[in-house]
Amino acid sequence: MSAPVFLTGPGLLDALGPGSTYVLEGAEGRHAGVVQRRRAGERVDVADGCGVRVRCEIASVDAGRLVLTVLDRADEPAPRVRLALAQALAKGDRDELAVESATEVGVDEVVPWQARRSVVVWRGERAARSRAKWVATVRQATKQSRRAWVPDVAEPVDTRALVARAHRTMADGGTVVVLHETATLPLAEVALPAPAADGAPAPEVLVVVGPEGGIAEDELEALAEAGASVARLGPHVLRTSTAGPVAVALLAQRLGRWG
Repeated sequence: MSAPVFLTGPGLLDALGPGSTYVLEGAEGRHAGVVQRRRAGERVDVADGCGVRVRCEIASVDAGRLVLTVLDRADEPAPRVRLALAQALAKGDRDELAVESATEVGVDEVVPWQARRSVVVWRGERAARSRAKWVATVRQATKQSRRAWVPDVAEPVDTRALVARAHRTMADGGTVVVLHETATLPLAEVALPAPAADGAPAPEVLVVVGPEGGIAEDELEALAEAGASVARLGPHVLRTSTAGPVAVALLAQRLGRWG
């Protein structure tokens, strides 16, 4: 079984290598030592959320504080094509389910979208609390799936802001895909951007998923006018909680991430 992953902040693992000592404390240390009851001699990984992973052995445990010996280190490069999911807000925590599963299959960013037909509305303090729940969901799913990169959680957008982002994505050489049940273009045939060269910004594939009631016609038209491809996943109509993760998985396969 693979070692559990615990998260720390960006840059905090930069100086570490084989033989180094790292102290895991705070919330992650308490979770490892108190909740999971990790013991000396067990293997754990620590990731900084930005691609650095150190594989460690627990040297000692003191309540919520673990002293770790670094066995080796892996620096995982940033993706050469970014996968982003614009997920419409949905009732019954279906949007959170989509975000969780998309993180597990490899999404790089999730964007909360206040679509016209979204039953759930994020405003004021509720918007801040709801986005915080998405952030927590992404972190937990990152740990569960043993990832070294934590996906970004964007600020919520309305349709106008989403269309503006679609314009930018296309202008930067990326691809925007709107999933829609009436589309005739299969997702498998949507043209994808070429991977970025070393040191160059990665182009984006932005997948747009509507709410339970579907994407409004004027929203679909505006996204298409911005250059988005309207595509279908397959012969079946999927829930809003399922469509995004399935699309991300298929695109990840096409991009060679699961090879």
